Amino acid sequence: MKNIVLGLFVIGFLFSCKKSKEETATDTENLIVEEVIEKLPPVTDAIMENAVIYEANIRQYSQEGTFSAFTKDIPVLKELGVKILWVMPIYPISTTKSKGSLGSYYAISDYTKVNPEFGTIEDFRALVKTAHDNGIYVILDWVANHTGWDHVWLKEHPEYYTKDKDGKITHTVDTDWTDVADLDYDNMQMREQMKNDMIYWLKEEGIDGFRCDVAGMVPIDFWNKTVAELKKIKPVFMLAEGWESELLEKAFDMGYGWDTHHKMNDIAQGKANVIEWDKRMTQIDTMYAKDDILMNFTSNHDENSWNGTVQERMGEAKEMLAALSYLTPGMPLIYSGQEYDMNKRLLFFEKDTIHKEKGKFFPLYKKLGVLKNTNPAMHGGKNAASYTRIKTSDDSKVLAFAREKEGNKIVFIANMSKEKVKYTLEYEGKFTDYLSKEAVEVKPKNEYELKAWQYRILISE
Repeated sequence: MKNIVLGLFVIGFLFSCKKSKEETATDTENLIVEEVIEKLPPVTDAIMENAVIYEANIRQYSQEGTFSAFTKDIPVLKELGVKILWVMPIYPISTTKSKGSLGSYYAISDYTKVNPEFGTIEDFRALVKTAHDNGIYVILDWVANHTGWDHVWLKEHPEYYTKDKDGKITHTVDTDWTDVADLDYDNMQMREQMKNDMIYWLKEEGIDGFRCDVAGMVPIDFWNKTVAELKKIKPVFMLAEGWESELLEKAFDMGYGWDTHHKMNDIAQGKANVIEWDKRMTQIDTMYAKDDILMNFTSNHDENSWNGTVQERMGEAKEMLAALSYLTPGMPLIYSGQEYDMNKRLLFFEKDTIHKEKGKFFPLYKKLGVLKNTNPAMHGGKNAASYTRIKTSDDSKVLAFAREKEGNKIVFIANMSKEKVKYTLEYEGKFTDYLSKEAVEVKPKNEYELKAWQYRILISE
């Protein structure tokens, strides 16, 4: 009898220890999330003014292709002035109708889980905490237009999806996205579940907002109502993959500067010149409200994989255009590998790897990041620094403009051609060349010279 009692006591003790460990583990996980939420102040309009955004392609960033391997380099991103980290989709990928051997990040099978290819939820939490510890906000890529064909909704809620004329669930029409099933936004129950899944990442995992895939293909009223609910939980930063101005009226803080990017490509390829750039700047003023933010980029995951590397599209103009993406109003983007002079098209449905060797661009991005973070004349958010075009003697080849705010002034001058140019500026002032540290005095009658694609960033004294 004593042995039985003793045995029951031991079993009870071991069970209580196990339970205690489980509770401790759960408590620890909750503490991690609480620390993540509380460690960094909520995102604000002021933070958006001088931020650099970085797009993280977890699969291709390292040989391991994991959260943990990426997390090690987050302090390096801080060196580049990064304040917002956009993480490409981290969710499990559907295998049904998938493309390639690994499938697309954008064919999601579960909105509230992480892809085991990248690691565990604890690994992701460590990534978020490390980012927050380094003063960097984390936004997740959200795919609201469609799911992968393995998503549980297809079995449990087929009414959530768009049907063809024969009543069969279909992929998004007028696309080749055969690996995904199109969601029907006429279904209010689906909308509610989508919103709740987004809320999960805010409340449980402490993220700071979302980059929303093909945002213009999802009804604007869904975004407006959903983001209003998200903001009741905490301030969020919302990036729309879209150019439509109505997206920025309520729901989104920033949209894609697609036309700006296309103009950069055209200029580098000799298909456009400074006159076309000026037209784009005028277009922005007429299309968007003063407090709308556009993301400026020379590459991103789509451009790199499908349209070519920066070298392929921009050639010798790539450095000048990278600097322009920082100097023009808006927020500059660095895509994984650009800081290491990446000159390869990363595979999209297979494993690939960027090579992390510092070349010309790492120190350039570092200098541009410091300038963006510290000089109000670089502000590009909801209260952006002014942009004033400066007339030159060759307004088809030489771009010159001034940015000003709070008594700070920066002048950007660039030769947007493959030929050496001589020019005069209708401007006057004493400056320091930010990159060479040389003193520069600008006078209207002085003639200056720029080599092909050369540029200067002048800081007022």
